[in-house]
Amino acid sequence: MRDAMAAEWVKLRSIRSTWLCLAAGVVVSVLGAVTLGGAAAMESEHVQATEPVVSVILFSQYAAIALAVLAVTTEYASGTIRPTLQAVPVRGRMLAAKALVVAPVLFAAGVLTGAAAALATYLVLLAPVFRSAPALAPAETAADLLRLGVFHALVGVLAVGVSAALRGSAGSLAALFMATLGLPLLLVMTGVPAAVEVSLRLPTFAGMAFLGSTDNLTGGPLPYPPGEGLAWLAAWTALAVAAGYAVLRRRDA
Repeated sequence: MRDAMAAEWVKLRSIRSTWLCLAAGVVVSVLGAVTLGGAAAMESEHVQATEPVVSVILFSQYAAIALAVLAVTTEYASGTIRPTLQAVPVRGRMLAAKALVVAPVLFAAGVLTGAAAALATYLVLLAPVFRSAPALAPAETAADLLRLGVFHALVGVLAVGVSAALRGSAGSLAALFMATLGLPLLLVMTGVPAAVEVSLRLPTFAGMAFLGSTDNLTGGPLPYPPGEGLAWLAAWTALAVAAGYAVLRRRDA
């Protein structure tokens, strides 16, 4: 496993798309958080600098998803999956190695990107044009940043599982977009209570609950605590990895 993880790390850091996705995540998070923070400052006297970062996660998560998808699908596109499986013939080990390399990279990226976005928001809100008093409480900020790291890591592993099952970049990204944003929003828009309840347990809303968001995009709070949100997100991640492993075992490279 150690050798398999070392090989996956070399592949991940040598792919240009890895660094492009990380850079895109920083740009989207910082610009989105500053914009949302400024809007919130117009309506509230006190703004916790990490709150806009949590809100913008609805869109910034796709940088992490793209990184994880390309970590798997580029090997299928280039044909290098064959030598990979020759070197690591135990397919579960190969998939686990990919997940165990992607997860810490995205955890660190989530923490550092969140910190940059929160600091940028805090500094912008100090401008005289805003009448709010921005907050950057050390304990609360640290907890928020750690949750952001965990969220990115789990979403990345979920994307690894889906990509192993579908094998193509376009199909994997489309499926993940629908699962994390399209389907939840469609279910919410129906207004049917049962459909709304289902949507609130899908990965994105579960992640927002874990991150402490109070908005479910319907104007009300999420109906369960952060711990349950983490449990739902972890369950969807485990299901995606199980599906990827099942396909990987049954199909040729």
